[in-house]
This record gives sequence, structure tokens and C-alpha cells, in this order.
Amino acid sequence: MTTTSFGTLPCKDLLSIAQLGAGDIETIFDTASALKADRNAYTQVLANKRLGMIFEKDSLRTRFTFDVGMQDLGGSAVFMDHRDAKLGSRESIKDMARNLERWVHCIVARTYKHRALEELAANCNIPVINGLSDHLHPCQGLSDIFTLHERWGSVKGKKLVYVGDGNNTCHSLVHACALLGAHITVCTPEGFEPNSRVISESMLMARESGSDIQITNDPEKSVANADAVYTDVWASMGQEDEIEERAAIFENYRIDEELMALARPEAFFMHCLPAHRGQEVTSPVIDGPNSIVYDIAENRLHVQKAVLVLLMG
Repeated sequence: MTTTSFGTLPCKDLLSIAQLGAGDIETIFDTASALKADRNAYTQVLANKRLGMIFEKDSLRTRFTFDVGMQDLGGSAVFMDHRDAKLGSRESIKDMARNLERWVHCIVARTYKHRALEELAANCNIPVINGLSDHLHPCQGLSDIFTLHERWGSVKGKKLVYVGDGNNTCHSLVHACALLGAHITVCTPEGFEPNSRVISESMLMARESGSDIQITNDPEKSVANADAVYTDVWASMGQEDEIEERAAIFENYRIDEELMALARPEAFFMHCLPAHRGQEVTSPVIDGPNSIVYDIAENRLHVQKAVLVLLMG
């Protein structure tokens, strides 16, 4: 099967879910479903295509799923470790971008500064995919909602509650919910709310989709009657010096069996991983029958394969 059978996305790059429309997300989901249904049926879709992977941060899921995904589709991936030499330190990001576009067909970058991704994308003619930045995590957000989409058929009208730090994962989840009409409540300690610009742009999307977006500081009220409860680490990569301070601040925002019991009986528990058991979530919750954390991790592979096909086709 050729790449044209799957169509394309309207954007050159995927730096943010906010670049997409609801129909674009449905296209990604349909493509991911087809690729997932038979991993052996599309082994030549990206034959002779090469992916450049530039990572400033450690990674298990992002690195493996993009690398394995390219292999599944007949292509290859080249990994560049920038943990010791940050982007732009050895040579300008502009020059790096203009070199890479001569060698590979797409770049996935996992960076500290979102601006570095924007600079890469602005200076090359090949697609750039955000594998995570300090601001957004679009591949995660798409995989989260795709996993719910598989179970519910549609997330429209469902209540998702995110409890914890208003971070990059939270931002992309809010974008996705706003576009697809899911209701989302973000519950954080005071001072750790999501970025106001992300919320403002999501509110505009929500007017069209019917999504309701709430920002609160009360975990119990937030989780009541939720269809899904999501959390993430309290201190992201780059915030290691804040771990002890944040642990005290977030103590009452831990997802334990008592808090989950306030959600609907069938409510799913979600986490992007890695998880710090006993901190943001207890083991009985993450290992419980309603946890879909490993399904989400699996779907990173299929959703990212869909993104690769739709951007490189």
C-alpha cells in the first residue's frame, strides 16, 4: 500500500495539537487503527525513508516507538544524543536543520525549550515532530485520546480530569479535549495551573466543539463523576531540584483508591509514564483493573506511525 492511501495532514510539522482540526485528529486515529490492526500489512509504506531523532532528554517510550515504528513501515531511524550538548551549543539550530534536511526525510526532536523545535521547523523543508518540549507533548496527547477513542468510540461529552502539575502533557491533553468536545477539568495546587495562553486558545476551540474546560484546586470535587482520571509526575525533567518542595505541595493531589472511588465506577486511570509509585499515584490504582496506562504506551507506537505516514506521504 502506498502512503497516498492514507492521505496527508494540512501542516508540514506537528509541534502542537492546536495546529490540527478535529477532522485531522480523526484522520490520525483512522490511520493508527489501520496500522494497528495489521502490523505486517504496511511494511513498505515508508520504504527508503529515514528519520532523524534528536533528543536532549532521556526517553523510553518516545525513542523506542519512533524507532520501531519506522522499522515497521520499512524505513530507518538515526538517533542523535544531545543530552550533553544542548541544541544550538555546538552549531546553530539553523545550520543543523539545513544539514539534516539533506540527509533525512523527517526529524523528531525531544527538547527542553519549545523554541528550539520552532527554530528547527522554520529552517528546514522536511517535517519536524515534537517528541516532547517543556511546553507541549502532542504525541502523548493524541495517544491518550486515541486510547479512549478505542473504548468509547468518541470522547465527545465525556468528563476527563487531570490532577497534578499543569505541565506539557496537561497542555496537549487540554488541546485534544477542546478540539474533540470532551469536557476536561484540570486540578492543580495553587500556582501550578496550566499555561494561560494554552487555556485561552483551547477555550476558543471549545466554543466550536462544545467542550467545557475547568481549572480548579480541589481534587475531590474535580474527580467526582469523572469518566477518566489522569495524572503525571509532580516534577518533570529539568525540575529535579524541586522534587522535595513539590512533594510537599502536591501531597493532597495523589491519585489513590479513595480519590478514584469518587469517579464513576468504570472510570479509567491514565498516566503518560514514567510513574513514581507512591507519589502521584499509588500502586493499587496504577495496577488496578481500570488502569489503561500500558495501553496508552502501546498506542504511542501506532499513533506516531500514523503521524509519520501522514506527514511523510
